[in-house]
Amino acid sequence: MTKIVNCTECLKNKLYKIYTKTLAFTLAETLIVMGVIGVVAALTLPNLNSSTGNKEKVAKLQKIYSNLNDAFGRATAVYGPLEEWPQGNDQNYRGAERIVEFMKLSKSCGLTNMSSCFKYPGTNNDMPTYITADGTALSFYIHPDCNSANYTQCGSILVDIDGPNKGKMKVCQDYFAFAVRKDGIYPKGSQQDPKSNTDTLVQNALKKSYLGTDIDHICTGWIIETGNMDYLKLDSNGKCPDGSYLNWSHTSCK
Repeated sequence: MTKIVNCTECLKNKLYKIYTKTLAFTLAETLIVMGVIGVVAALTLPNLNSSTGNKEKVAKLQKIYSNLNDAFGRATAVYGPLEEWPQGNDQNYRGAERIVEFMKLSKSCGLTNMSSCFKYPGTNNDMPTYITADGTALSFYIHPDCNSANYTQCGSILVDIDGPNKGKMKVCQDYFAFAVRKDGIYPKGSQQDPKSNTDTLVQNALKKSYLGTDIDHICTGWIIETGNMDYLKLDSNGKCPDGSYLNWSHTSCK
């Protein structure tokens, strides 16, 4: 009786060893699986990181747009319509100061230390600069004589969403522009902008041969109105990976 029990126990042990051995991975198999996972991660993580980074930029630009419009509205409520603001040699500085008075700033460089706040090429000695509390760099050009036939707008506000010491400092990637008008602040390149208000105009503007070469073009308005930076996915012919074009009727690359 004892022998039978022992033989039964032996059989159980052998079956257990066979079963566990069948389920276990060898070292070689484990290394192969890890290698496959590594390749997949290498292919997908850069795109994922890029997509996440672009969404953060979109959110930040939308936020500064809202803040600028709010500040402009408060400034005109206190100081009157923009066209009644002081004019002359210091009109730009005084106009900018009235707007940023209603914004949270971490640094004000004014006209004396501009490069500490805004380093993008193209700004000049007449454009006061500031850094907001969230690190966005601003540069202002305000001319209240916007009733003049020479002006279709009352100024510009240049924005570097990464601040003066970070980012790529490239138009359409972290550097954008808004137009100042009598009734508010508008993103340049929106559907209300005559330079980009049709499908054909915006489609041509988004081609890489033009993209990023002109501060007045499409990017700011595109981001505010579509909520994406899909123009960065376009090839040299202006096509999405699926062969489609971006325009106001087709606003994202799938």
